[in-house]
Amino acid sequence: MNKDLYEAELQRLQAELVEMQEWVKATGARVVVIFEGRDAAGKGGAIKRITEYLNPRIARVVALPAPTERQRTQWYFQKYVEHLPAAGEIRLFDRSWYNRGGVERVMGYCTPEEHRRFLAQAPIFERMLVEDGIILLKYWFSVSDKEQLKRFKSRLTDPMRRWKLSPTDLESITRWEDYSRAKDEMFVHTDIHEAPWHVVESEDKRKARINMIHHLLSQIPYEHIERPELKFPKRPKSTGYQRTSRSLQQEVPDYAGSLAVEETVEKYVDREDEGLGATPEEV
Repeated sequence: MNKDLYEAELQRLQAELVEMQEWVKATGARVVVIFEGRDAAGKGGAIKRITEYLNPRIARVVALPAPTERQRTQWYFQKYVEHLPAAGEIRLFDRSWYNRGGVERVMGYCTPEEHRRFLAQAPIFERMLVEDGIILLKYWFSVSDKEQLKRFKSRLTDPMRRWKLSPTDLESITRWEDYSRAKDEMFVHTDIHEAPWHVVESEDKRKARINMIHHLLSQIPYEHIERPELKFPKRPKSTGYQRTSRSLQQEVPDYAGSLAVEETVEKYVDREDEGLGATPEEV
C-alpha cells in the first residue's frame, strides 16, 4: 500500500478511534478485542497503531506471561477473567485464551484432554461474555510461510526487534502444518454466531492495519459525543512564592546539549515494518 495514502487514512481512522473511545466512556460500554495469528503476522503493529492516541486508562493492552504454578491449577479461563473490562473500558488481548488452541496444543504444553475441554468451553465462555453485554471481537492475522520467514530473518539482526524472536518462534517454522491444523480445528469449534472470527490478510502490513481498524470501527455502534466546552481560568496573582534554588536539586545532566549534528547515527529503518525484509547478507 502506498505509504502516503496509508498514513493519511491511518490518521483518519485513529481520529475515529478516539471518537469511539469517548462513546465507550460516556455510555459505559465494555469492549474486548482479541488478536490472534501466527508469529510475525502483524498483531503487535496493529495494536500499537490502535492505542497510539487512546487514553491508557480506558484502552489497555493485555499481554499475559506464561502461567504461574498456581494459575496452572485454576480453571483455564480464570486468569483472563480478571482482565476483562468494567464499564467504559476497552481491553485489547495480544494473544488470549486461544493460546490453548494454538501454541499449547502444538507444542504439547497442554494435554489432549485439556485441549478438548478448551474447545468445548470456549464457545460457552464467549457466549456468557456477549450475553452479559460485552462487545467481543476476534481477529486472526493470516500470513504466508514465505512472508513469515522473511520477517523472522529481518528480526534476527535487528536490535530493535530481536527480542521478538524466541526459540518457540523458530520452532514454529518446522511445525507450519501442525499450526495450520490446530487453527482449522479451533475455528470449527469457536467460530460462533455470537463471536465469529474475522480473518485479516496481513501479507501487506499497511493494508492489514487499515482493513482491521476500519472493520473494528464498523462493529461498534459508536456515536459522536459532545464534550463540555473548556475555558482556561485566569492565573491568580503571585502570593510571593519563590522557586527553590537549583543548586539544591539533583538535575539530570544536559546530555542533549553536548550532541552535534555530524555525530548523530544513521536513522533506524524498521525493515520489517517497511516490508523490506532481511538484507541480502542476512538471507
